Amino acid sequence: MYSQKDWLLIFGAGLFLLGLVTGFVGPLLANPRMGLSSHLEGLMNGTFLIAIGAIWDRVHLGPALKKTAFGLFLFGTTANWATVFLAAAWGASALMPISGSGHTGTPFQENTVATLLMGLSIAMLIATALMLAGLLRKRA
Repeated sequence: MYSQKDWLLIFGAGLFLLGLVTGFVGPLLANPRMGLSSHLEGLMNGTFLIAIGAIWDRVHLGPALKKTAFGLFLFGTTANWATVFLAAAWGASALMPISGSGHTGTPFQENTVATLLMGLSIAMLIATALMLAGLLRKRA
């Protein structure tokens, strides 16, 4: 059975791999600049999960809060890559005016991207705050 630490490392390596693959297909997407952003999101978020996995034993939270942070990190990092990839494939630019400049998706696509970006941003803020609190807390 894999521990949370193991899953963070596994998801991190998998997300890093998705980022690498995205680098190959990015130029073929409706918005290649957003494709580059998705490539970088996969690489950075994969590396971030690996870093979190490496220090996970030092995060001192109760079981429910630690499970919450764990789930939010997996959702937030994976959704970050996937949302930017969808935006690149659709040509959507919601909440990303620089890499989405000159591109616009359908209202459904724009709303989907905006909703996912807001959700993953909140998830990452909460997860990171929990992790920081757990790192500052002394082991009982």
